[in-house]
Amino acid sequence: DPLTAYSTILVPFFARHAFARQVILTKSAAVERLLRLDHRGRTILSWSLNPPDIAEQFETNVPPVEARIEAMRSVAEAGYPVRAVLMPLIPVSDWEKKYDEFLRSLLSRVPVGRLTFGGICSYSNARKLMEHKLGRKNVISRHIADAKITADGRARYARSLRLRMYTHLARVAREVRPDLELAVCLEDQAVWKAINAE
Repeated sequence: DPLTAYSTILVPFFARHAFARQVILTKSAAVERLLRLDHRGRTILSWSLNPPDIAEQFETNVPPVEARIEAMRSVAEAGYPVRAVLMPLIPVSDWEKKYDEFLRSLLSRVPVGRLTFGGICSYSNARKLMEHKLGRKNVISRHIADAKITADGRARYARSLRLRMYTHLARVAREVRPDLELAVCLEDQAVWKAINAE
């Protein structure tokens, strides 16, 4: 947006259409233009996040997590619906504690309307690029090494690991915000039902 100013075209366009919505998924912290636009609640802003120490290891050329959270707070104060996507969840050592602390902090600071969880879901070429950058024995690849390619052609963590991560984080999120809408990304109905059975 700092380069193109597309928000000044897109946000007013959707604001004029009562039955249309746009969802912008971002890692950006550049929200200054958005704060001045009449959005009428029809532009939903969604941030991709991970705990800061995990983001530092796996996300390059993006604003720090704290800057993204401040951007989320700013647009929420300007009336935009705000969402968060924790994806890809990365099962680093002590992941439960790291994600718990991060999730509790995020949900106590930002009025997130929907929280989406997702594991890795990578096509083979994307996995090759990841392994070129991170090495073949990185923590993500180690957890998908034994997983089979699913019907959509993507490699994922084993279902048992995904369920363990999703159900754990859903429990934490519901403790902080019982009313919070939860979602999972690119998962089948059985996974969703298992999470909601907890």
